[in-house]
Amino acid sequence: MTVATQLQQAIATVQSAAASMKTFALETQDQQAKQTFEQLAQTLDNALATLKDRQNYIQQQEPQYKKQ
Repeated sequence: MTVATQLQQAIATVQSAAASMKTFALETQDQQAKQTFEQLAQTLDNALATLKDRQNYIQQQEPQYKKQ
């Protein structure tokens, strides 16, 4: 498995986790839990941005890894 493929899988996983946290935040009535889920979603969104930046860098450096 190439680094590009592993990175794409990591991006998909983080996107899924962030979506789950956002859903949990919407569904809970507990304000402390809601805040925790929102903070986790924000952290995951930040990680996602970092991963996407890395993916773009790899694609610029190694054109063969560009998404089809």
